[in-house]
Parts: sequence; structure tokens; C-alpha cells
Amino acid sequence: MMMAVSFTRYGRLYYLDPGAHSPKVGDKVLVPTDSGPEVAECVWAPQYVSEDVEGLPVCEGVAGDEHLARDEVNRRRRAEARSVSKRLIKRHELPMKVIGVDYLDAENVYTVYFSAPHRVDFRALVRDLARNLRARVELRQIGPRDEARIQGGIGPCGRDLCCATFLKDFEPVSVRMAKDQDLPVNPLRIAGACGRLMCCLKYEHPLYQEFRASTPRSGLTVDTPEGPGTVVGHNVPSDSVVVRLNDGGRRCSCSRASVCAPRKAHDAAYGEERTTTTTAGDPE
Repeated sequence: MMMAVSFTRYGRLYYLDPGAHSPKVGDKVLVPTDSGPEVAECVWAPQYVSEDVEGLPVCEGVAGDEHLARDEVNRRRRAEARSVSKRLIKRHELPMKVIGVDYLDAENVYTVYFSAPHRVDFRALVRDLARNLRARVELRQIGPRDEARIQGGIGPCGRDLCCATFLKDFEPVSVRMAKDQDLPVNPLRIAGACGRLMCCLKYEHPLYQEFRASTPRSGLTVDTPEGPGTVVGHNVPSDSVVVRLNDGGRRCSCSRASVCAPRKAHDAAYGEERTTTTTAGDPE
């Protein structure tokens, strides 16, 4: 059994083992964390999954009134800390932008995440924040990818950002991946909300590598069901090859299997053997 929760609306999903509980979508549940149980919203009710997943944290049950009241107080404190941080940053004239605020009520510690174009001397700012918030304050500078992950948003595909929903680790993405997928090397076309290369370029790259390794490259002569011709293009999503036929120069789209020499040799050998076996076994 598995369920999914989110600490913020349309935020990242966290998967739990429901244990003995059966919360419904929209219920507030308790999620175990390093700083104690925290309140989150159930966005995916418990259900059986085909994969064998182990090591999931166990849901601690439905949140009670005292947990909801504590969560509401912490939310107000985070909002207050965000407002105070912005005001003091402006007063100190620092090139900083507040991205998010965390608060641990058990230790009375605020963690303010910010972005900046370069390193910032914020020692005086930390002292003012601690005095105004009457708590210990930590400032952490984050990069563009983490900024997009915390703030969230909508990607070019029209869906919520991967980093803000399910993507946990940022894998390296290179311009070579865009070239291998025949995408225009234009920063406006292949960059995400963070200004870096889109993480989704990594998703289909292995498929393009496998396709190119087993498909005739452009310029080679191949035999198609419609006659011989020359490969002039590829269509990886449809698993097909564009061929210009020698008879009149007409173009046709053929499946990779119909022009791939190893596949045709396999069908010729085993297909003929299968036909011979079937014929030999038929009664006269």
C-alpha cells in the first residue's frame, strides 16, 4: 500500500506507507520528519501498487485539532519572517531575493533561503533578523534550480515543474542532449523556468541514443517495402525512418524494423525456418 501527500498546495509529492490508517484525498495527516511529525495534505489515497517499494516512512495518522493549530501558527510565523526579511534586506540595501522560509518551533530556528548574483555579506542582516524575530536565524544562499524548485511554476509543456513535484535529484544536462534530439540550440527553446537547460532533456535521451545506434544513418541506401531509396531523416517518437525513393524521388515514412538490416536478416532466417517447419508438419 502507498499514499502520497504534499506539504503545500500543488507542491512536491512525498510517498508514505499508510500503515493502519485509511485517509481520504484532502485529509490532513501527520508525516514523520527529522523535527517531529508535520501536517500534510493527502493528495493520493492509499492504494495497492505493482512495484515492491520498501523503506517508506509510515503515516502517523490523521492530524488532530492541536496539530492543525500548531501548523497554522507555524505558517503565520513563516509568513511574518518572510515579510520581515524583505523589509530588512531593503533597509540594508543588499542584492538578495527571499525564496522561502522554514521554521522549527521545537528549536525556535528560522531558515531563510535566498538567491543573489554573488556572495553577500549578511552578518549585520542576521543580527537584525534575530532581534526582530526573537529567534535564531540561518541564511542559506541557493542556486537557480533550487529557486525554481521552491517557488514552483508552470513549464513550457503546460504542467507543473518537475523539480517542484517529483524530481528529487538534479542530473547533469548538456547541450549535446538537445542536439541528439534534433532540437534547436536556442536558449529560449531549451531552457526551463530556472534559466538552465530543461531537466526533461534527460528523460528521452537514452531512447534517441538507442534509436541512432540501431538505425541506418542519413545518406545510406536501404530497401523499403515500397522500393529502394536513401535515408533522409528520422522520427524517433514514431520509431520510423524517412526515405527518399529512387523511383521518382517520392518520400515515404517506414518503420525502423522494415529498413533495419539486422532485423531483416533475423526475419529472413527464422521466418523461413518457421515456414519450413510448419509446412513439414502439415498433413498431406
